[in-house]
Amino acid sequence: MVNLFFKVLQISETDILNEIQQGNERVFEMIFRKYYQSLSNYAFSFLKDMDDSEEIVQGVFLKLWEQRESIEISVSLKSYLYRAVHNTCLNRIKHLKIQDVYKEYNAEFLEETYDSATDLLYKNELEKRIADALNKLPEQCRLIFKLSRFEELKYQEIADQLGLSIKTVENQIGKALRIMRTELSDYLIILLIIHFF
Repeated sequence: MVNLFFKVLQISETDILNEIQQGNERVFEMIFRKYYQSLSNYAFSFLKDMDDSEEIVQGVFLKLWEQRESIEISVSLKSYLYRAVHNTCLNRIKHLKIQDVYKEYNAEFLEETYDSATDLLYKNELEKRIADALNKLPEQCRLIFKLSRFEELKYQEIADQLGLSIKTVENQIGKALRIMRTELSDYLIILLIIHFF
């Protein structure tokens, strides 16, 4: 039906992009419906998880819509969408690998370090406090901080991924660190003791 719509109206890809850039929700929805399932299947070939795959495709379309006025597409829209899904899947796989390494390292570290019930209690409380502190960060600030500290992305990579300037990323990291230090100030001594002894 979507293909027929475009054939009947003789709409070129340039016209479609122009309509999307001008905020035509109907054209955007038709593009979404046309490519959603095939893009989800493509993402699934990387991730082997349909929920994650659909989430990534939705994210790609959301980013396209949010950045529609400034986005420049030098290839076909279809190629752009597939490349965006491809790159996002690779980032997700990288993130999952980092998480696995972190969990493995953390498990080994905890096994060696937290050998008493008191230490474990401190660890659980500290993890809760860190999670609470992260949740107090503004949404964009929290996302940037996590990409930097947990996914180990460089500032330029974060800026490119989120469509921000490096200065904005630097400012948000600085803001996150100030808030985290304030929220965790009473635990810094415990962190030092655990780390060095």
